[in-house]
Parts: sequence; C-alpha cells; structure tokens
Amino acid sequence: MGELTPYICVQDSRAAIEWYTRVLGARVSVDPIVMDDGRVGHCELEVDGARWMMSDAFESAGVAPPDPARGNSVSLHLEVADCDAVAASAVAAGAVLDRGPQDNPGVGRLAVFHDPFGHRWFLNQRLPQPD
Repeated sequence: MGELTPYICVQDSRAAIEWYTRVLGARVSVDPIVMDDGRVGHCELEVDGARWMMSDAFESAGVAPPDPARGNSVSLHLEVADCDAVAASAVAAGAVLDRGPQDNPGVGRLAVFHDPFGHRWFLNQRLPQPD
C-alpha cells in the first residue's frame, strides 16, 4: 500500500522545527540537511507516527512558503489525544485560531488554526462513539 506524506516549505525551518516540537509535540525524525548557503534543504518531523517533510524556500526549485495574501490550497490534518490542549498551546505560541475547538458529530473534536509559518492545520480528537 502507498503512503502520502506532505512536504511543506517554510521561511525559516529552524524556527519551524522549534515551534512544531514545542507546540505540537513533534520530534525530528530526520535531522536537517543544511545546504552550503545555510538553508535547510530537507528534514522530517513526526507526531505519534504522523510525519511530514519540510524545507526552507528554494526559488530555483519552485519551492516557496505559503503566501499570506492567498488562501491555503492544502490543510494538514493531525489526530491528537487532546484537541483543546494542543489548540491552546498553538494559540499561546502565535497561531491564529480559525475555529473550535468544538465537537463535530461523526468527526470528533476539531480545531483549525494557521501556524506562524502560514500553514493551515486541522486538529482532530476522536470522541467515543455512541452505542
């Protein structure tokens, strides 16, 4: 079976690594590969097995961080054990909360935020299903 892994671009990978580890509880699973000019060419992070790849911007490769003047074309969905706690941590660390946390029947407890790097995240906490 295949796997789909997001590969995101940020303006400052070092700051993003610090933010994602502190706020989302991520861990670096592949150490940053630093290019000759000091930019991060590749790294990988994960939260409870959910992983993503990340790099700094590389105009020569057509890789750029989100443009805040536009809407996001992709959202990242992360299942967490405590939606409220992670959302509160994100907001305290500079994220902009778009919605929630709130219960959504059939989906779970959901919060949506934009991180300081322009990426849109859905946090989802599974709720017990009625019998």
